[in-house]
Amino acid sequence: MGRRTSARMTAPFAASRGAHAPSLSLAGGLALVLVVLAFGAVMIGPYGLTPAQVLSALLGRGEPQAKIVVWNIRLPRVGAALIVGAALASAGACYQALFRNPLVSPDILGVSAGAGLGAVAGIFLSLPVAAIQGAAFAGGMAAVGVVMLVGALVRHADRTLTLVLLGVVVGALAGAATSLLKVMADPYDQLPAITFWLLGSLASITTRDILPALPAVALGLVPLVLLRWRINVLSLGDEEARALGIETGRTRFVVIAAATLVTASVTALAGVVGWVGLVIPHIARMLVGPGFGRLLPVSALIGAGYLLVVDTLARTIAAVEVPLGVLTAVIGAPFFVWLLARGRRGWS
Repeated sequence: MGRRTSARMTAPFAASRGAHAPSLSLAGGLALVLVVLAFGAVMIGPYGLTPAQVLSALLGRGEPQAKIVVWNIRLPRVGAALIVGAALASAGACYQALFRNPLVSPDILGVSAGAGLGAVAGIFLSLPVAAIQGAAFAGGMAAVGVVMLVGALVRHADRTLTLVLLGVVVGALAGAATSLLKVMADPYDQLPAITFWLLGSLASITTRDILPALPAVALGLVPLVLLRWRINVLSLGDEEARALGIETGRTRFVVIAAATLVTASVTALAGVVGWVGLVIPHIARMLVGPGFGRLLPVSALIGAGYLLVVDTLARTIAAVEVPLGVLTAVIGAPFFVWLLARGRRGWS
């Protein structure tokens, strides 16, 4: 093995030497900021609350109306924003490391398009909310399942490139089917609901909606945490990973399945929310470097805070609620252009 290859193999690990204490301090600071943002988000809204009113409501005291607003409206929405933001940012960091491409986002394998098709089919069939969420989850998992199945049948080709191309194909087919259902939908009842869901929203979130998503998100994040060293190795390429004793095929399958489970769970909860999984890992990488063991928690914390701020803006900046996907694109696109112009290095 040559000097260049050896340096490439040790790069993500050399960057982490002596950085554990600063990383822990950064994570603690981000967690503290997240608590402050969450408390502020509970206060802000059409029915404004003071810090004293929020604290009293959290303790089960104070005005009945304030308690209803805090427990039934604000806290479920704040909790959902934290979960969705953290999950999408974590999945984005995982996919970018796995595919060795900073332009990769959680929907690279068609999970968002599949979830969108499932939800649109549920709305088209006038199913209840829980069934629509279940259909979205099933659609996202099915789309990635098709990509992985067909990818396993394609031999004598670059594995990573094959999966990406199949993700594009499956996503295009799911998008076409979604468009067909939109054309056939009732323009006065179903079409507005379909359009709003495809743009992402937490407007009608309740605690009952959040609870089913929590086990799925946790089940997906646990393998990503346990396999963080192997994900670092996979980011070097298959040849280097095999040289270090990693069974690339099985590890890649487990990581993709876990990241897809996380993405599908929160997409079923909040609709299609773009840019979070693409932009937030870049910010985290600027702060802590490419080591996945540090990148994952920092991405999750920043993603949770980012989507919480965006959701608070979505419900306060206009008389009509702005879809999350609109705001994340408006904020994320200029930042990504700046990032490209800045010429970030370090991915080779």
